[in-house]
Amino acid sequence: MPALPVHAARPDLDALELLVAVGDLGSLSAAAGALGIAQPNASRTLSRLERRLGARLIDRGSRGSEPTAAGRVALEHARRVLDATDDLVEQVRTAAGEGRVRIIASQTVAERLMPVFLAALAADLPGVPASFEVDNSSGVLAAVRRGRADIGFVEGAEEPAGLGSLVIGRDRLVAVVAPTHAWARDPQRRRDGVDAAQLAATPLVVREEGSGTREVLRQALAPRPLAEPALVLHSNAAVRTAVAGGAGPAVLSELIVDADLREGTLVSIPVRGVALHRLLRVVWNGPRPARLDGALQALLDAQR
Repeated sequence: MPALPVHAARPDLDALELLVAVGDLGSLSAAAGALGIAQPNASRTLSRLERRLGARLIDRGSRGSEPTAAGRVALEHARRVLDATDDLVEQVRTAAGEGRVRIIASQTVAERLMPVFLAALAADLPGVPASFEVDNSSGVLAAVRRGRADIGFVEGAEEPAGLGSLVIGRDRLVAVVAPTHAWARDPQRRRDGVDAAQLAATPLVVREEGSGTREVLRQALAPRPLAEPALVLHSNAAVRTAVAGGAGPAVLSELIVDADLREGTLVSIPVRGVALHRLLRVVWNGPRPARLDGALQALLDAQR
């Protein structure tokens, strides 16, 4: 097959962003989840990119996705193209007087901490517009690494590689069930709880791959493999609703379920033999955005 003319082979930016996400995260499914696209669509996008460039870019196997020699070259240039495109957007916005602050946060942080941060930001930088997105932790980290956000908020046990970060709070995961669940109806179980092995073997209602909550649970219970989920849902609210409706147990942030526990719509079950604590962090790429220090300090003060 003859090679396409250069102008006809130019890839679209979405395909390049997917390629970079695969390189960063090590698998097509994780990249698709981080970018919020269905895996079949991601596969088609990657295949279309490979056809346009006339080379296989990614080798997909049971252990994940690895770039080929051509893929490594494509990745290097894709990062430059995306960086240049982001710079174009920012330079034009700056020239137009926007100076926008771009913020992205994981769901747990967005639901409980962002009102304080956004109010402080508006008071500290009056007249400066801000955009705010919500994604899972993997999506937040990908956005910050790619320069699509100035600052991101995530939860997790480990400091994200290659990014600046600051701990802004601490959180605890708790196992919860409906009041009608067998665990809740057993007084001894409510008192003594379940051990780590029992929790790992139980089909849970979980968040999607890429969620910080799911990843912290997986790390905490390792090397025990997690049972096949009872349900996989894409928001904390959906998980809470499903658990309250009897779909099965879940492990969620104490910040997210505190009202449900007080009202009795969910019941907390102790988990023995494992620490389910995690850190809440703000992350950035490159120099720390100094103009956000006032709002970050207000957020830190609110956690004390």
